[in-house]
Parts: sequence; C-alpha cells; structure tokens
Amino acid sequence: MFYNADGGLTTAGYVLTAVAVFALLILISTLAGKKKTVNAKQLAFAAGALALAIVTSYIKLFHLPMGGSVTLFSMFFVTLIGYWYGPTVGIMAGVAYGLLQMILDPYIISLPQMLIDYPFAFGALGLSGLFSEKKNGMIIGYIVSVFGRFVFAVLSGVIFFGMYAPEGMSPLVYAIVYNGSYLATEAAITIILLCVPAVKKALATVKTQALN
Repeated sequence: MFYNADGGLTTAGYVLTAVAVFALLILISTLAGKKKTVNAKQLAFAAGALALAIVTSYIKLFHLPMGGSVTLFSMFFVTLIGYWYGPTVGIMAGVAYGLLQMILDPYIISLPQMLIDYPFAFGALGLSGLFSEKKNGMIIGYIVSVFGRFVFAVLSGVIFFGMYAPEGMSPLVYAIVYNGSYLATEAAITIILLCVPAVKKALATVKTQALN
C-alpha cells in the first residue's frame, strides 16, 4: 500500500510521511512549549487537509521548467489548517508539506535555496492563521499566505536564478513574472471558487466541526 513494486513510496506513502512529519513538529512544539498544542481530533482534521493538499498537488494544470506549477487547490488545503488552528500549527503544517514537496518535485542547487524554496516558502502558507477570527478571514488569509510564498519565491529567484533572466530584463522583474504566473493563476482560480456561496457555507460547516 505504501510502497510500489520498485521499492519507492506510493501516494499513500507520501501522505503518511507528510502526516508523520507534521505530527513530529507538533510534538516538538508541544514539548518545547510545555503545553498541549492540538488534541487528537484537531490533529486528525489537520492531517486530512494535509493529505488532500498532497493528493491535489499531483493534479497540475501546467508545470514550469525550473519549479512551480498550477495545481488543483493544493495551497488552499494547507492554508485551511492555519485558518482552523492558528498560525503556529498552520506554519508547521506548511513546513511539513514543503519538506515533502522537496522530495516529490525537487529543484535544488544549494542548501540556502532549498530552505527558501521549500520549508520557508510553503511554511508561509500557515500565515492564514493570523486571520482565523476575522470577517472573510478564509479568503484574506489565503491571499496573505500565497503572497508570503510569493515573496520567498521571488527572493529565491533573484538570488539563485537571476542569471536565467532574459537579456535586458532585471532579475527582480523576471522573478516576479515567473513566480507570479503560476501562483497568481492558482490563487485566482481558488478565490473564485471560495466566493461561491455554497462553497463558503460548506467550508464554514467544516470549520465548526474541526473546532468543536
């Protein structure tokens, strides 16, 4: 179930790995803070959202040559965790997701680039937790989270991939256009879906169940 015929991990195996990493981060945070961060039910909901993020990350509308792709709402499922349980848990979930993406779809040229593009960039998706109690917090949190990932992606693009900018284009403009092309596209599609009344109602119900 978790390994294929070649000895590699299956999708279920990758999901289990991500959930295990997330649970480990939660445990470390709990021990460091000497307080209970999440209960079993909350961990189960967070793990479910993380699993959905991993599965939907495989469904790509397009994929760019040096990393980055438009997926079927995978970023949204990560931001949901922060929206439910706050920025600390959300950021840990994002880091766990980023570490798995580093395994699934790596583009690594150095340790600093790896840290910025994976645990830092995806960890930023947990910033949605800053707006968990705000009106329209789900949408606002999603936008801020994706922008946070965009900032790290641009930073990486300028520092590590600026040499690939077309002649006459500054590395900053190139990084903004390159990373904005896929992040803005997925964000726009997701926001349109989140504005559908039936979807908003369903997600509000899920949040109630996740918190109670």
